[in-house]
Amino acid sequence: MNNFIVFTGGPGSGKTAVIEQIKALGHRCRDEVGRMVIRQQQELGADALPWKNKTAFRDEMVRAEIASYNQQPTLAEPVFFDRGIIDCLGYSLLEGLELPAALISLANSITYSRHVFIFPPWKHIYENDAERKQSFAQAVQTYKAMLKVYQQFGYELIEVPQLSISQRAGFILDRLSLDSQS
Repeated sequence: MNNFIVFTGGPGSGKTAVIEQIKALGHRCRDEVGRMVIRQQQELGADALPWKNKTAFRDEMVRAEIASYNQQPTLAEPVFFDRGIIDCLGYSLLEGLELPAALISLANSITYSRHVFIFPPWKHIYENDAERKQSFAQAVQTYKAMLKVYQQFGYELIEVPQLSISQRAGFILDRLSLDSQS
């Protein structure tokens, strides 16, 4: 069984807050690479940013997702990923970018648990910041793109209910039959 658990959905839906809660409970977690790429590109004064060069941004995310995936040993316990390689395909779909055959091949070879947790858009908690410039409407479209590509690649999506951070973490851990107590 593959114990690499992915959280996906649109921006600002609470994925990262829940990952942080699960990390605080002692579980292995991988941070979202999109935000890391944005920070690195801004520090370098480079243009692989979603508001400057969408294709270059996607390609940098792909490289970072591969590295994040490959850094994790195969363990019995789960590793939680704030997005996965399939999200790069979803981003491509959302932005109308060409899908290189190599990216589709990667998405077929880099696999995660078939159960993926999807966070629906939640206007009440949605906020913009220096790395998140999308409107809420764009966040909804991102959610729809992720839903589509994960289903196309055969993943079973489990919608995370709009609850408190600790309740959402508990919901996920309960679904995986893991301890939700610190």
